[in-house]
Amino acid sequence: MTNHPALTEGRVAVITGAASGIGLAAAQRFAAMGMRVCLADLSAEALEKAAATISGSAVITVPTDVSDPAAVEHLRDTVYSAFGEVAVLMNNAGTAPGGGPFDHPERWRRVLNVNLFGVINGVQSFVPAMIGQGTPCAIVNTGSKQGITCPPGDTAYNVSKAGVKVLTEGLAHALRNTPECKVSAHLLVPGSTFTGMTTSATKPPGAWMPDQVIDFLLSGMAAGDFYLICPDNDVTRETDNRRILWAAQDIVQNRPPLSRWHPDYKDAFAAYLAASD
Repeated sequence: MTNHPALTEGRVAVITGAASGIGLAAAQRFAAMGMRVCLADLSAEALEKAAATISGSAVITVPTDVSDPAAVEHLRDTVYSAFGEVAVLMNNAGTAPGGGPFDHPERWRRVLNVNLFGVINGVQSFVPAMIGQGTPCAIVNTGSKQGITCPPGDTAYNVSKAGVKVLTEGLAHALRNTPECKVSAHLLVPGSTFTGMTTSATKPPGAWMPDQVIDFLLSGMAAGDFYLICPDNDVTRETDNRRILWAAQDIVQNRPPLSRWHPDYKDAFAAYLAASD
């Protein structure tokens, strides 16, 4: 497989949320490819443990609260001082839970500040400098299927990840309309993944491991894909497509919002999904 041109030996990857899960798997893979890597996360101790699992590449760690624009600017300045460039920025840091439409206001703010503004801060701090390099680069923002189909339950989390989707779409448009820009944008949308955010101590049979998500990421980036919507051991891409189409048709057909979970539409949705089998 030919990799995205940003993913080459000697170049630099910055990953937030890198102390565990998908972020750590990405850092390990990038380092194995000969890239120099910067791991960013809240805990210095967790970062040091994560860095100890990476060998054969230059590694730095920068404790960073992505919700703080000044902290993200410090991350950028540290990386450029250490390595002189950035080829890949992976805005991956995230947190949960949030809350429902009218509860847990403090959790709402935390989730939006980390999941959405953390990505905004990363984009606004790094992208102008990456464009200015004039070299092939990539921005990977980690979204969620919950930001596309928006299942009831954690509305705050859904809002944050829907915002990441919209931001990344707008970023891709802006980049492709910037003269001589060699930076691409990609929206990574994991399926069920067994990570540090997973509450279960045992991997569910349907979940992927973080390494599988990174395999899918690299393949999609190599193909030039923007939407990197991962399946898992239970949910196929065809099922995801049907769920996404049903959600969009709530608007077109003037159905109640989130009709997939509305009792009056339960049978209709089940029949619609079965039609894809």
